[in-house]
Amino acid sequence: MFDTVLVANRGEIAVRVIRTLRALGVRSVAVFSDADADARHVREADTAVRIGPAPASESYLSVERLLEAAARTGAQAVHPGYGFLAENAAFARACAGAGLVFIGPSPEAISLMGDKIRAKETVKAAGVPVVPGSSGSGLTDAELIAAAREIGVPVLLKPSAGGGGKGMRLVRDTAVLADEIAAARREARASFGDDTLLVERWVDRPRHIEIQVLADGHGHVIHLGERECSLQRRHQKIIEEAPSVLLDPATRAAMGEAAVQAARSCGYRGAGTVEFIVPGGDPSSYYFMEMNTRLQVEHPVTELVTGLDLVEWQLRVAAGERLPYEQRDITLTGHAVEARICAEDPARGFLPSGGTVLALHEPQGDGVRTDSGLSEGTEVGSLYDPMLSKVIAYGPDRATALRRLRAALAETVTLGVQTNAGFLRRLLAHPDVVAGDLDTGLVEREAAGLVTAEVPEEVYEAAAAVRLAELAPPDEGWTDPFSVPSGWRLGGTPRPVGFSLRVLDPVEYTPRGTHTVTAGRVAVTLDGVRHTFHRAADWIGRDGDAWHVRDHDPVAASLTGAAHSGADSLTAPMPGTVTVVKVAVGDEVSAGQSLLVVEAMKMEHVISAPHAGTVSELDVKPGTAVAMDQVLAVITPVEEAETA
Repeated sequence: MFDTVLVANRGEIAVRVIRTLRALGVRSVAVFSDADADARHVREADTAVRIGPAPASESYLSVERLLEAAARTGAQAVHPGYGFLAENAAFARACAGAGLVFIGPSPEAISLMGDKIRAKETVKAAGVPVVPGSSGSGLTDAELIAAAREIGVPVLLKPSAGGGGKGMRLVRDTAVLADEIAAARREARASFGDDTLLVERWVDRPRHIEIQVLADGHGHVIHLGERECSLQRRHQKIIEEAPSVLLDPATRAAMGEAAVQAARSCGYRGAGTVEFIVPGGDPSSYYFMEMNTRLQVEHPVTELVTGLDLVEWQLRVAAGERLPYEQRDITLTGHAVEARICAEDPARGFLPSGGTVLALHEPQGDGVRTDSGLSEGTEVGSLYDPMLSKVIAYGPDRATALRRLRAALAETVTLGVQTNAGFLRRLLAHPDVVAGDLDTGLVEREAAGLVTAEVPEEVYEAAAAVRLAELAPPDEGWTDPFSVPSGWRLGGTPRPVGFSLRVLDPVEYTPRGTHTVTAGRVAVTLDGVRHTFHRAADWIGRDGDAWHVRDHDPVAASLTGAAHSGADSLTAPMPGTVTVVKVAVGDEVSAGQSLLVVEAMKMEHVISAPHAGTVSELDVKPGTAVAMDQVLAVITPVEEAETA
């Protein structure tokens, strides 16, 4: 076993890897950018090295700086985590060149399986069924369009390099193929440095089943069962579980053997995942999609049902040990479900969010595990992936695991940063999810009904209670009645005290219930019902949901917005960076025309014209960093432009 391992990643995965290193008595080395100088993974490692400024391209993606950090700290091996350089063959090769063990497969296996086109051809030759689609690499836009027309819509555009849903586009109308190809190439280039695309047939109402494989360096390969990853949004997994309710023992064994053959076809070593698309109505008709040559985000559910620490076995295999298990030794016991907590705002269309973590509670114990990179005071910005943590629940059966996970999400508190925890809790209670009737489109179909668009009255009541408590005079000594926020007036009827508040829209609210305000908590009783919230600064939270309740000054708001008409202004829907500007001042645009693209947390958001008109103001250019609600451009309507 190694003495010292450098973890070439950040956030929850770095904390997770460090935990196993500590258990094995291996010294851990963390790396950090300027944005992560006080991050949890830095504090929990045995030592840490600064590798550059905040942008990932100048820090976490810098092979030279990572190797220098390993040399400075005497590391013998590098664990890449997932994301960043985890599936970068050049990085694995550079580690070997520097005398370091890369804790993962060989550069050749990474390169082969990282090229989805070559991967499909390789596993197909090994007898593994694949999804029908385009053939050949380096296809032009015209060739991709021709292939899509030949396959027939709907089709899925996919980057040949990388994974995680980045750059994937589902196209149901051939008329938009050119625009979708351009967008997919742009996102693939930004995420993986490679804009090569392929096109595949889209299987309607599919299920996403993946098989965990483990291979040593002596030719021995086994699988650790499957994970169901069908609950996705924008092709990103948000809930995963093991095992899948879809598979019977025979299908599980057949898919497991196909995954083993896929791993053998590329000479795989270490922990990897073979992903399949499965028609929900016919589980026996499964198709290979891709192989992830790294540890997966969702690996904890496999750990809980098999009892194996996958990070430990990554380390042992990389150190040259043989796997002591045969396939018959692997059994799946109980059920585990994982929920990914992301910095995003469901009420604003799941746009990325950010801020400072003001209050934090993450459940642990009694069948619940939280893998997290958070701590109070953590700054969540727009430079990195939005996933903050994972909450995982285990039980003797699926119903117990789901119940425990819903309860754990209700306990989860992350005030100061908007997250999807409450949304996930409601999703896990959806009848189709409870019944196991899943497909990859379920979340998109049901999302609107799972979002709390309306702010409950008790939220405003709680916010008002906090403000009343802050205005209250000390309990001791004489109290000036004019200083008490009771609405008392000399010689007149008391007037209720009201507040101008805003969550989504401004509200004039007069509290009408009873309240108890303590440090970190506020309880209000309305119409005989008691509601208890966590609180921190202007944030109120319960059951995984959170609301940022701010004081609203209508005069200041009117002055601030006087320069622009809200209907004419294009504002940033999230903090991020402008990556594309398609217009200039004076250009005439049509309603719905794509004008700009803002990127945050590896997600693109297209800004379109609200109506036909003329670009009268343009305040940004490619590379401009913008805050949420910042004005980007102003479109003067056609009628106003003609009058002027």
